[in-house]
Amino acid sequence: MTRLVLFSPSGVTVKAAPVRLARRRLTALGFDCVLDADALKRFQRFAGHDEVRLAALHRIARQAPSIAMAVRGGYGLTRLLDRIDWPLLARSIEAGTRWVGLSDITALHLGLLAHGGGIGWAGPTATEDFGRSDEAGGVDDVTAGCFCEAMRGELEAVGFRTEAGFDGLQLKGRLWGGNLSVLMSLLGTPHWPRVKGGVLFLEDVNEQPYRVERMLLQLHQAGVLAAQKAVLLGHFTVHSKSPLDRGYSIRAAVKHLRTVCDTPILTGLPFGHVPTKVTLPVGSRVQLAVQGREVFIAW
Repeated sequence: MTRLVLFSPSGVTVKAAPVRLARRRLTALGFDCVLDADALKRFQRFAGHDEVRLAALHRIARQAPSIAMAVRGGYGLTRLLDRIDWPLLARSIEAGTRWVGLSDITALHLGLLAHGGGIGWAGPTATEDFGRSDEAGGVDDVTAGCFCEAMRGELEAVGFRTEAGFDGLQLKGRLWGGNLSVLMSLLGTPHWPRVKGGVLFLEDVNEQPYRVERMLLQLHQAGVLAAQKAVLLGHFTVHSKSPLDRGYSIRAAVKHLRTVCDTPILTGLPFGHVPTKVTLPVGSRVQLAVQGREVFIAW
């Protein structure tokens, strides 16, 4: 069986029940799923002291399981970035480990890319995707299927439907990105991957539309968007509406961004803090093609 280790590099897990449920479900899917010894540690808002979480990262890297899946995101990896043994993590990837997650795990994936550490996998986390109760919707079939295929090495492409206006677009580039807020926190640091001619994908949660626009404009003004061949926008979810917006929305923000940025900006990527999400190889070279409104990404 494929060994899958659940670990907690970021935020605290308040309730253990969803983690145990996720473990049972992942085991039922055919994985030899184990819980890291420190996965349920707690310190303030973190899954244990920084030293505990850093040690867990390095311990799992030395073990080099087939899959290392984050229990959840939250916040915490930024505190560890300067002390992570990136060559050690790179060796684990060379040995076959796939580091999986989203949200705060974006910092790990982009750090790996910046430090030449290899491919990370943007995908589900244990509690959000496999620990959701049946009453709350349970496990999304597309998410689980896509993840399992990716981990078996069978997934070679994903597709989604976007807005009209991009028919015939074809390009190649390195796929990178993740959570917008986390990605922005790396800009100007040694952990920022300097990708040119890439395919940048982005998502976020609990961010007002104006904050999303401000971050996207910063990427534009810093020359990051112009250096990409395409930008793919996933879901931007769970933000409260403001009476000041007066019709202003994520859609309006994207419309404005397109007036100042020449790089194609495609919406509709099924990725983010939503039940249905694809699993994507961060750092892999991909081919993107649009037929009508259908987008295909192959690697």
